[in-house]
Amino acid sequence: MRISISLSVLLGTVITAQNILSDPGSLGPTPEIVHLYYDQWPTGIAVSASGRKFSNYPPLDPANVGGYTVAELTSNTTEIPFPSAEINTPPGGRVNFTTYPPTSANYQNYLIGVQNVVIDPADRLWILDTGRTSLPDGTLLLASYGGPKLIGVNLTSNAIFQTIIFTPTAAPADSYLNDVRFDLDPSLTPSGQGIAYITDSSSEGRNAIVVVDLGSGEAWRRLENHPSVHPDPDFVPWVWGQPVYMNPGQNQTITNVGFGADGIALSADKQTLYYSPVATRNLYSVPTALLRDRSPYAVQKTNAAVQLRGTKGIPMD
Repeated sequence: MRISISLSVLLGTVITAQNILSDPGSLGPTPEIVHLYYDQWPTGIAVSASGRKFSNYPPLDPANVGGYTVAELTSNTTEIPFPSAEINTPPGGRVNFTTYPPTSANYQNYLIGVQNVVIDPADRLWILDTGRTSLPDGTLLLASYGGPKLIGVNLTSNAIFQTIIFTPTAAPADSYLNDVRFDLDPSLTPSGQGIAYITDSSSEGRNAIVVVDLGSGEAWRRLENHPSVHPDPDFVPWVWGQPVYMNPGQNQTITNVGFGADGIALSADKQTLYYSPVATRNLYSVPTALLRDRSPYAVQKTNAAVQLRGTKGIPMD
């Protein structure tokens, strides 16, 4: 009898634990569809304090190559190029065919390949342009100076108030500027305009965190080639029970997902930056004060201060 009771209690405990760990399939209110995407696939969405919605479409897929790369979502089914149709339409296109092999165009005043749009704490929209586009067969082209940039838009006037052009040192030709977060604390820089932190997730180049002085426009790389910003070469993500691989382009060999530092977030007090490569489940952090440090041994101090915070559930940002 005693054994029977013990087994019953044990089985009850296991069943309860299984119920707790199961996914109910829903949480909170019923999801609401606010916009339907048709012709292009987005990689970012930003919502202003007043509820305005913006998305971006990097020209990495044939469906995105010829269209606009940033839009304001005006209804469930409509959108318009933002901040204008003109800036989304580089003269002569996004590809420079005068070089061999072709490269991405180098227009400083036009959008080439936007990977993200983000609203900062002052309710301004920032557009992060990788400066890279692709050919119709999916081949990703190198960036040219003038292409990689960070553009600030005043949402009251819809006017561009700042364009920061990244040097090849801050954003090499094979970089891929992915995501950005802002700290507008005026005490951080002499200009008082704050700092931006950007992940470089390139699958071809040197992964890093790019730090930007929003006042001077100066940018520098930190944690470059540090293991915490690199993808795990053996990592294979699974989605709905299926392995996911990269298809670099027509007639090219399929490879493992090779994207580095991608997801990024600031702590509430802005003292810590959290980040993670796509091709890993690891989550890392580093003090923001060290990322901003420009002293002679800043690189070594920053590298030594990286902490592994644990693992995340899915290999995304």
